[in-house]
Parts: sequence; C-alpha cells; structure tokens
Amino acid sequence: MATPDRMPLVEPIAIVDYGAGNLRSVQKAFEHLGHQAVFTSDPADLKNAPAIIFPGQGASPPAMTALKRDGMADAVCDAVASGTPFFGVCLGLQLLLEHSEEGNVGCLGIVPGTVRGFSDAGIDEGLKVPHMGWNSVKFRGTHSVFKGIPEDSYFYFVHSYFADLTDDSWVEGSTAYGLDFTSVVAKGNVVATQFHPEKSGNIGLKLYDNFVKHLVLKRV
Repeated sequence: MATPDRMPLVEPIAIVDYGAGNLRSVQKAFEHLGHQAVFTSDPADLKNAPAIIFPGQGASPPAMTALKRDGMADAVCDAVASGTPFFGVCLGLQLLLEHSEEGNVGCLGIVPGTVRGFSDAGIDEGLKVPHMGWNSVKFRGTHSVFKGIPEDSYFYFVHSYFADLTDDSWVEGSTAYGLDFTSVVAKGNVVATQFHPEKSGNIGLKLYDNFVKHLVLKRV
C-alpha cells in the first residue's frame, strides 16, 4: 500500500509547453515516480494544476515570444504569486530572471537578476562553451526540496548562459565552471535548477520526488 507521501496526485502536474525541447523526458521522470504530468500551452490549465514544471532547452528570445503570444507568461507569474508549487529547469530557471543578455530580452521578472553568457564572463579560454556534462552542486540545504541531497552531488548540465542574481536570498546552490554561478534558486513555492534532474539519474529523480513530497502533496 502506498504511503500518504507517495499517493498519486488527483490532478496532473502541468508541464509548460512553449516549444522548448526535453518535455517528454521530464514527463517520463514524473510518471516513473507515479504522478501524471501533461503538456499544456493553455493558461487556463495552470489555474487548477497542483504543480507546474517549467522545462527548457533553447534560447530566451523565442521562448519569451512564445510565452507572451500564448498568454503563458502572465499565467506563470500569476500561478507563482498564488503559491502554486513551481519547478523550473535549465532555460526554465533563466526565464525567471528579469533580463537575459541572450538576445537582450526581458524575462518574467520573478527572480531578481540577469542572465549572462559564459563567453562574455571572462572564463578560462580552455573551458568549452556550452558547459556540458556532469558537475557538482554546493547546496545551502535551507529548502525542504533538497532534504537528503548530499553536498557536492553531481548533476547533468547543458547551457551557455547562467543566472547572475542580485538577491542572494534566492540562491540555494552554486556550481564552479570558470566562475561560481548560481545553479539552484529556491524560495517558498519556487524551485529552479540550471541542471537537468531528469538526465541526472537517481539523484535527479530524488529531487523531483522531494518536490512532490515537500511542496505539492503538502498543499493539495
């Protein structure tokens, strides 16, 4: 018999579809944990969703164009403000910030800061861009979603830009790649990672599982 913290959710988790890649692998990760997750580009679906996953592979300008065109930019901001549990991944972290130097585009403005490029940040010329592969994360361990995640755990990264925050209270984890950059942001109902939990093996699945246990199931 399933324990209360592993009971499947009645309503499916909403995965925001704005034309970015990697949606199916995120969906499969939650299905593996026993939770239904569906893709949506309809703002109305976010109002009743028990949780929102905001994945992403791609570039900020076309992503923001799609989000605004479909009304999803405002819908995401409204859902976050209402307390809906939210998990952003990769580009889904970067788009939470105020501005991106990638295409000089305004983003959602939920997290204070700017998205900057590794190539313009003065990192060692011997380091390849994009930053691709496994790297460790130093966690602060202050947010419940990261309970039981060991310090310096390794996760899978693929990105050329990074989040440069102006409010340190949002920083939950950092990673070194020529410079120390914010690889995890978290506050209240909002969690986002620069790395891909769904590509990071069991430790990544544990992170998604913690999200459901400690944020989603405690709210529904």
